[in-house]
Amino acid sequence: MRALPDGRESGQDKGGPSDLVRLAGRARDDLLAERGRWPLWVPALLGLGVCFYFWGKAEPPVWLGPAAAAVPGIGAWGLRRAPGLSLVLLALFTVAAGFALAQLRTQLVAAPVLERNWGPAALTAELLDSEPRTLGRRLYLRPLEMPGLAQEDLPARLRVTVTALETAPAPGSLLRLRAALRPPSPPVLPGAFDFARQAYFQRLGGIGFAYGTAEVLAPPQDGGGATAAWQRWWAGLRQTIAGRVAAQLEGQAGAVAVALITGQRGAISEATRADMRVAGLAHLLAISGLHMGLVAGCLFFFLRAGLALIPGLALYHPIKKWAAVAAAAGAFVYLNLVGASIPAQRAFLMIAVVLLAVLLERRALSLRLVAWAAVVILIAAPESLMSASFQMSFAAVTALIAAYEAWDGRRPQYREARGMAERLLTYFAGVAATSVIAILATGPFAAFHFQRLALYGLLANLVAVPLTAFWIMPWAVLALLLMPFGGEALGLVPMGWGLEVLLGLAGTVAAWPAASLQAPPMPDWGLGLVALGGLWLCLWQRPWRRLGLALILAGALSPLSFEPPSLLVSGDGRQAGLRDVEGRLWVGWPRGSSFVLDSWARRAFASQTLPWPALGEGSAAGMSCDPLGCLYRENGWTLAVLRDPRAAADDCRLAEVVVSLEPLRRQPCRGPAVVIDRFDLWRQGAQAVWLGPEGPVVRTVAGQQGARPWSPYPARAFGND
Repeated sequence: MRALPDGRESGQDKGGPSDLVRLAGRARDDLLAERGRWPLWVPALLGLGVCFYFWGKAEPPVWLGPAAAAVPGIGAWGLRRAPGLSLVLLALFTVAAGFALAQLRTQLVAAPVLERNWGPAALTAELLDSEPRTLGRRLYLRPLEMPGLAQEDLPARLRVTVTALETAPAPGSLLRLRAALRPPSPPVLPGAFDFARQAYFQRLGGIGFAYGTAEVLAPPQDGGGATAAWQRWWAGLRQTIAGRVAAQLEGQAGAVAVALITGQRGAISEATRADMRVAGLAHLLAISGLHMGLVAGCLFFFLRAGLALIPGLALYHPIKKWAAVAAAAGAFVYLNLVGASIPAQRAFLMIAVVLLAVLLERRALSLRLVAWAAVVILIAAPESLMSASFQMSFAAVTALIAAYEAWDGRRPQYREARGMAERLLTYFAGVAATSVIAILATGPFAAFHFQRLALYGLLANLVAVPLTAFWIMPWAVLALLLMPFGGEALGLVPMGWGLEVLLGLAGTVAAWPAASLQAPPMPDWGLGLVALGGLWLCLWQRPWRRLGLALILAGALSPLSFEPPSLLVSGDGRQAGLRDVEGRLWVGWPRGSSFVLDSWARRAFASQTLPWPALGEGSAAGMSCDPLGCLYRENGWTLAVLRDPRAAADDCRLAEVVVSLEPLRRQPCRGPAVVIDRFDLWRQGAQAVWLGPEGPVVRTVAGQQGARPWSPYPARAFGND
């Protein structure tokens, strides 16, 4: 080392901190400077614990969650005089608490689920609720008698579609119908949406359809306690209102009106749903914070404006607080009218806190409000974290309020708009900015769950959101207020005009070229990076928040790592699909379940879906078919799909992967590296196969679900046939 002029030696400066230590010190300073923002991370840590629970492949022992929370909790209390260490322990306690809450919720909602298909047979049940469908009605039932099942094995709730029923009986009625039921469906392929898990937490133990109509054995009876009576009353009111709305508005405008007023979307056709989805307007059909806010906002604005016209009240009484109380009451009525679903409860909770802030003369909108609303929802229903509605709604609200806070700090630098034209321009600029922020915040979550992005969603929302806010929903509120007096037509007719414009807008935008962009599936870790990056960007205030942009970018690029499967087989053995190197999905039975085929096309990122080549014909995809099955070659590997087990002898010699849609028990197939037959599908569910350079890789739905209460496969895999 050589000496420096001041006598110090060159090389490592022992008197100064290293770059790593200096970086750690800066991070510590930033963290301490944002002490007031620490509570905002509580729901994120709770959610992390919930994710750990649902990512597990086996149900943990009942003591694990409480024990995992107790250890850091006691440690944080004992080390409370050491702030740094106690803060880390509190974070670990919060994560463990989220795990324990999810574990407890799973135990509390446990109810019998059908183990196999049931019926057709006579079903006797109590009607809990119903909703109209494009054809007939969907009934939610509490079964009372199911031949072949003991009372303790009866599911808590059933969902039955009755096509021959136009008018549903009153909730609480005793019904008899001939029905065919099955267990809630597991994912259609590994990594797809798990309806069985969703049904488990809804205590839905079976779904199916009825033959003919439903016979009413007895009218509604008192019983079941106050909670049951409360639910029956609201279900009856919902049914009555839906009928009166449908009587005034026909077609899809009436179906959408019923959805906005009662939350029942069953009568909306698939074509209308597709148009709204492609146009980026699907959020307008789901009861969310937008609708709850508009109902409460309309009541607050018009009541306060009306009271302001009376000088004696406006000058000497707190009419603003009166309007806030009335708006909260109206939001509570709307919550119960739409069925009090988890998204509706979440929206009502946030609106209630906003109105409470008005009563207390505090700031209404803040990230603390969002954080505590998320905490309450995660405590009450931790499973909602895994749903698209929870993720997208909280992503949008968090991003919008964070942007509002940033703008609010800079607003004095800008001149307030003056004049009608300038105010209108400012309003539409605000709507555009709001739409851009919401689309950017929810886009990654939409891509993760639906593998599609609406390219013209911003333009459509610039028209649809003001139309909904200033025309459709105010008339809906007026119709509800006039309905007890028989004057609902005064509100429903103008509302229908607005809905016709909305549906026309959706159809027009959906018809534009490239209106919807298909996106490759995003891995779980990619969505995790996006969520962490978004929280880092929105919850912190110092410049280090910009690090969140790097995390968001890394998560947004994660679909580039996607490798599509070469083969897909449905769990019922009725459909098989082959994806060629050009991205086309070849399906053996294209007339099968459209839901399965659509899910396959999205999850396999297929450019188009085609039927298998005609008999004896080859194809550019490397496929050849005969009456007994098809052969496919990729990366030097051969894959055989058998239609008839008689081809097993030849194909087991030729192929490395053999799939038979019939059992191969009597004809063992020992040559291939992978053999999948009908029994494997029954035990492990739908399967996907990747033909990589190193050999075939198989993933199953049973492997995705693991040994969890909502999965039917673990018991079968262990031989409980």
